Amino acid sequence: MIFTILFLALAAAIIALLIYWVMTSFKVEEDPRIGEVQEALPGANCGNCGYPGCASFAKACVEHETLDGLFCTVGGNAVMQDVADILGRTVEEQDPLIAVVRCNGTCEARPRVNIFDGVKSCAVAHSLYGGETLCTYGCLGCGDCVSVCDFDAIHMNPATGLPEVYEDKCTSCGQCVKACPRNIIELRKKGKKNRRVFVSCVNKDKGAINKKICANACIGCGKCFKECKFDAITISDNLSYIDHTKCRLCRKCVEVCPTGAIHEVNFPARKPKVEKPVEEKAVATPEETSAEA
Repeated sequence: MIFTILFLALAAAIIALLIYWVMTSFKVEEDPRIGEVQEALPGANCGNCGYPGCASFAKACVEHETLDGLFCTVGGNAVMQDVADILGRTVEEQDPLIAVVRCNGTCEARPRVNIFDGVKSCAVAHSLYGGETLCTYGCLGCGDCVSVCDFDAIHMNPATGLPEVYEDKCTSCGQCVKACPRNIIELRKKGKKNRRVFVSCVNKDKGAINKKICANACIGCGKCFKECKFDAITISDNLSYIDHTKCRLCRKCVEVCPTGAIHEVNFPARKPKVEKPVEEKAVATPEETSAEA
C-alpha cells in the first residue's frame, strides 16, 4: 500500500516537472501592447471589425504596420485614437455609422393576408414561406434584430410592426444587420447633424405589382434618379438606391417620390410654399374700345 502511494506520488512529480519544462520551453512571449490595446477597446466582441472578438482585433492592430483598414465601429474615432496613441501610430477619422431600417411596410400600407403560427423567428419564417403579407422582401416583424442587440438600441414598434433604431444607443456594431434574413437593415453614415436620406424599401418587384403589395413601396419610376444632380441614385431590379457616400442631402428626390418611399431623417420642417398671386389682366370694356378707336 505504501509502495503504491510512493509510486503514484513520484509519477505525479515527474509528470508535473515535464509539464513545467514544456511550458517554459515552448512559451510564446506576447507583446504587452496587445493587452493595452484590448483594454482600450469597448469589449463588445461584436465581430463587425472583421475579427472574431476584441482580443483578435487588438492583436491585429499590434501586428499590422499601420491601422489602415482597421476600425472599431463600436468605439468609433475616440477609441481608435486611443489605440493609435498606444501604438504610436496615426489613424484616419471615419464618418460614424448608424443602423437604418429600409422597410416602410407598415400595417396600414401592407395588409396581413395570413398568420404564421410557428416559432417567432424571422430566420425560421423566412426559410419556410414568404411572410404574413404579400411582400416577400420586407420585414417579417419577429424581432430577430431586437434579440441580438446588446445595446438595447432597436425595438419593434407595435403600431407599425417594424423595428425602430434609437440613435443615441446604436453603436453600429452590425449585429442587427447580420441577424436580418431579408437584408433590410443597413449601416449608413449618420450624416451631418444626424441627417439622412434613404430609400426605405428593398422590394424588387415591378412597379405595378409592387404598388398593389405595399402603398409605401418604391416602384422604380426613376423620378428620383432624374432629379439627382450628384449621381447618388441608381436604379437596379426595379428599385432605387441612394449611395450615402455621394448624397448631398438636398432632398430633391424626396419631393418627387410619388409613394413616399424616400425618407428624410432629422431635417427641420419644410417651409410651406407660398404661391404667388396671379395678376389678372384688365379687360377693356366696349365703351373704352370705341373711345380709343
